[in-house]
Amino acid sequence: MTSLKDLTPNFRNVRLLLAREKNHPGGEQDIGYDLLIPLDGEGRIDSADWKKHQAVCRVRKFSADREDRIGLLRRKPGGQWFFDYAEGDKDDEIGFRLGEERFAVGEYVSVGRKGSMHTYQIARVERP
Repeated sequence: MTSLKDLTPNFRNVRLLLAREKNHPGGEQDIGYDLLIPLDGEGRIDSADWKKHQAVCRVRKFSADREDRIGLLRRKPGGQWFFDYAEGDKDDEIGFRLGEERFAVGEYVSVGRKGSMHTYQIARVERP
């Protein structure tokens, strides 16, 4: 089990909430992700820190009508970030240009699965 003493000072808890879209015109506070990831001084994913501490870079996908899914933040050989919940790639969720995004409150990021992309607003970035 990971404890706070195992994390570097770059680690942050980041909450992503579903932004406005066709079936959710006001966004959705009950659908999103909680991430435990290292960020650099500009608020971007710190890939060097991630590489050293991959096992603690957690993802929790939550939704009011489904059981939470727990996974890891991973990176493909070409540099694309994704959320990995189980062995194989059938359940992977791909982050759209996550390596270039700034994780700051109010900013937006996109995550896709099975050809469907959804936009999330960053609601919280704080030290664990």
